[in-house]
This record gives sequence, structure tokens and C-alpha cells, in this order.
Amino acid sequence: MTIEAICEAGFAPALAAVENGRIPGAALGVVSLDGESAVRFAGVAALVPEREELTRTHWFDLASLSKVIASTTMILKLAQQGRLGLDRPLTDAIPDLRQYDVANAAERRLTFRDCLMHRTFLPAVEPIYSYGDDPARLRALVLQREWRHGPPVYSDINFILLGIAIERLTGAPLSDWPLGEGLSFGPPPGPAVATEDCSWRGRVMKGEVHDENAFALGGAPGHAGLFGTVDGVLGFARALMTGEVLSPAMMGEIRTADERHRTCGWERAFAGWHGGDACSPDTIGHTGFTGTGLWIDFDRGLAWALLTNRVHPTRHFDSGIAALRPAVGKQLINAWDARETS
Repeated sequence: MTIEAICEAGFAPALAAVENGRIPGAALGVVSLDGESAVRFAGVAALVPEREELTRTHWFDLASLSKVIASTTMILKLAQQGRLGLDRPLTDAIPDLRQYDVANAAERRLTFRDCLMHRTFLPAVEPIYSYGDDPARLRALVLQREWRHGPPVYSDINFILLGIAIERLTGAPLSDWPLGEGLSFGPPPGPAVATEDCSWRGRVMKGEVHDENAFALGGAPGHAGLFGTVDGVLGFARALMTGEVLSPAMMGEIRTADERHRTCGWERAFAGWHGGDACSPDTIGHTGFTGTGLWIDFDRGLAWALLTNRVHPTRHFDSGIAALRPAVGKQLINAWDARETS
């Protein structure tokens, strides 16, 4: 079975979702450790204000894939360069974090690893954009406010803080970091896939970051803002598999999970997760709110990216994305395993 046929088998659930009107468009890319790759796509990049057919070269708003492709990679590269310690507090890079309560502020004790692994007390999300439209002032708000405490949850605030730390350590915005072909903080340098018809901004978001907080923070904070083509995401995934991106020690950080299946930045496979139950235990993955996802199965030497615009033209619709992701993963891996054992 060819890699094209394997991709075709995995794409079948996504194609059905497009044909049934659950999602406007989808692209599935598959790449092996050996460099075999294939891409399938179907549907439209936009329904409104004008219909636009989806192509292989369209740029998707990757949403929270920004956390793993960009921010996690940046933090771990800085760690391997000795410019930060993962178990050191964020205040090493952001000494003014909660600077008006140096003695008592719990935020000042948070470490880089705490934020990477989402094991802080910070809330999942906060409507930061509703406090104003000055990116510098909103960063100051993030740093100086006393955040309400709660149990550890997957939190955008963790990665907004990490993004600020990267800016402080490098002296440059995240958008200056070299990301590789087919990856870019917005606006993307090619045709863009539409996301939501945003009531706050009064227009369909296309080539502008969908996430409201990312938009208000200037478009390239730590938690969202990255755009990519399906080939760009596959290129990153293969480079990660081949060891071109991170040192062996830092690769261990993204592959070693805690009891909540969290690694540094990523999530590791567990029963019922979004990558599908056919994944090997040594699989990591992440999803994005706009309908994106990336999974890397190190045991098989296989990675796949499912990119959709499931929030177009509105998030307030049951696109079925939660069931679609594991269905794609299951069919793709079953086809791959059938080839490997034939």
C-alpha cells in the first residue's frame, strides 16, 4: 500500500464530514520518518463572504498548535542553550511579574515547566481582549493582575506568560523566530483559510488570527497566532522525528508525561484521547480550537496533521470535530499497520 493510499484511507472520515456539511474544508497530511508523504484535501477555504475552494497551498490558522510548534520549541531551545532552566521560576526572565507583591505573589513561584505542563493554578482562559486594545498595556495586565486560583487546567495564560518570557530573553517578538517554510505568524504570505465571522471585530477572520486574546496582544503571543500550510506542519513534524529540531534531552521532555498525560507542551497518548486509540503509547499530539491537530507516533515513525476550518463561519455549531479526530487517526494507523505487516 502506498503512502498516498494510506492517506486516502485516513482522510475518509474527514471527506465524509465535508460532504455532510459538518465542516467547510479539511486537509490531511501524512509523513513518515523516512520522508514519505502525502496530502489529501477537500471542501472550501471560505463560504462567506465569498466561496473559495480549498487548495494545498492555503494557510490555516493553527490556533493552539502555536503552543507546540512555536512556543514550546522556542522555550526548549533556549533551555538547551543554557539561557533558562525549566525548573527555574519565570521571574528569571520576567523579574517584574507581580512586582507589587514580591513576597507573597504565587505567580512569582511558577516555573517554566509548570507552565509548559499546565500544572499551574491559572484559569483556562480570560477575556483579556475586553480590557483594551493596547498590546503593551494588556501584557502589563497579564503580568500584574492577581489571578484567581483553581485546580490545574489546560490554560492559555500559561503560554501567554511563556511568550512574554521568550520576548524578554531574546529581545524580539515571537514573529522574529525562524520557523521554517510553510509556517508564519500572521498575516500569512499566501491564500488564507477563513475562520469565524467575529461579532467583536465585525468581519470574517481570514489571514488574521481568530483568537481574540492573540489578536488584542498583537497577533503573536505564546498561545496562538501561528499560521501554516499542511506541508509546513508536516515539515516541522518530520524534523522533530529526525532529531533536527531539539536535542535528545529536550526530546525526552516532550515525550515524558506526568499522571495527567501532559509532557512539556504536548499531550501523550492515552485511552480515548483525540489522536485515536490505535496510537502507540509513544505518541504525542496537540489540537487547536479552529479545528487543527498534529500527532506524532514515534514507535511507528509516523506523523499526521488534520487541518480544518470547523469554526467557519461560526463556532456555535456541532461540527463533530471531537469524534472526527480519533476516527481519522484510527483509520490512518490501521492502513499503515496493514502495509507494514503485509
